[in-house]
Amino acid sequence: MIRTLVLGSLIALCAASPALADSATLLGVFKNWTAYQTGSGSSLTCYAMSQPRAMQPRGAKRGPIYLMVSDWPSRRIKSEPQIVPGYGYKPGGVVTLGIGGDRFNFFSRNEGTVGSAWLQNLNDTKALMDAMSSGVSAVAIGTSQRGTRTVDTYSLAGFIDATAKIHSACNM
Repeated sequence: MIRTLVLGSLIALCAASPALADSATLLGVFKNWTAYQTGSGSSLTCYAMSQPRAMQPRGAKRGPIYLMVSDWPSRRIKSEPQIVPGYGYKPGGVVTLGIGGDRFNFFSRNEGTVGSAWLQNLNDTKALMDAMSSGVSAVAIGTSQRGTRTVDTYSLAGFIDATAKIHSACNM
């Protein structure tokens, strides 16, 4: 249930990317990562996000593409990673995020035509955050509903500062 609420909220945030500036408060830009805060009280959410520096295949029609980490203080959720590929994922498809020699599996879920991927094993959250904090880049690999394999490469420059900012803003 919480995952459904979180998924719906983040999908709404991502799907309305042009409106992010209107609905969220910019906390700062940290190299390739941007930190935001939205809501108040029990709906307070802080998140850091980045867009890929390289995307394969080039020219594929896709919506907004992000790698995000979110804090949800009222739910006691800190550093929840999410991948938004800009398309609907192949049902049941596994998404991977590679950082250096580490690989993390994500499960995919679609809300209409918008896909999202979430860390499969929540016990891997700390290891993933550590890898992102010490890594140079993260590579997300997924498959669309049409069977197109995508590879998105994100810079991790600024990740540490952006996540420190959201943790501070959300008192996490």
